[in-house]
Amino acid sequence: MHLTQLNRECLLHLFSFLDKDSRRSLSLTCLSLREVFLDSHLWSLLHFSSPSELRKNNFVLGPSLRHLAIHWHSSRVQVCNIEDWMKTMFQKDLCRKHERLVSDFLARVCQLCPNLLSLSLSGCGHVSDQDVISVLQSCQWLRKLHLENCSRMTDSVLQAVVAHGGSLTEVRVDFCRNVTRAGLQAVRNRKPCVKLSAVHSAGMIPDSKPEEKVQIKRTLQKLLLFS
Repeated sequence: MHLTQLNRECLLHLFSFLDKDSRRSLSLTCLSLREVFLDSHLWSLLHFSSPSELRKNNFVLGPSLRHLAIHWHSSRVQVCNIEDWMKTMFQKDLCRKHERLVSDFLARVCQLCPNLLSLSLSGCGHVSDQDVISVLQSCQWLRKLHLENCSRMTDSVLQAVVAHGGSLTEVRVDFCRNVTRAGLQAVRNRKPCVKLSAVHSAGMIPDSKPEEKVQIKRTLQKLLLFS
C-alpha cells in the first residue's frame, strides 16, 4: 500500500511524529500530503527555540493551536535585554534584525488562534506589555501564561491578568526585572486562585530613563553634602 492510500486520520497520526521541517519536506512530495500538512488539527502544539524559526514556512497557525512556546536561550538574549538607551550602534543593529519577529507573530496568534490554552515566552526581550495583553484579550480560554527573562514586561501585564485572564490558573513572571512587588500583590489580592510565580522578579533593578538616573544621582549627592 502506498502512503497516500492511507485515510486522513492515519496520515495525521503519522505526521504527528515528525518535526516541523520533516512535515514540510514530506508535504512537498504530493498534493494529498500537502493537504494533510495544512490541516490545522495537526498543529495543536508549537515550540520554537529562537525567533528566527518564526520566519520558516514549516508550520500552520489555526484555531486548533492549544500550546505555544517561544524559548530563546542564546548570548544574544543578553543584548536584547539591555535598556535601549544604553545599547551601542552595533547592538541596536543586531536587535533590528529580529526585534519585531515575536511581536508580529503574536499578533497573528491573536487573529488565528482563539483557543490557545498556554503561552510560554522565554528570553523574548523585545516583546512588549501590549503584545501579551492582546493575547489575553483575544484568547479567552488561556489557562497558563509563562514569561521568563522578558525585560519589557511591567505591572501592566499583571493588571491585564486581573482584567482579562478569566480562565487563567497559572501565571509565571520569572526574571522580569520591571515587575514590582505591588503589581504581584495586586494579582494575589484580586485573583487568589491563580498560582503565581515570580522568581527573582521585583527583586531586580528595574529600568529607568537616563534623566531619572541623573536625578537619583543628584539626590544622593545632596544627601551626602548635608549629612
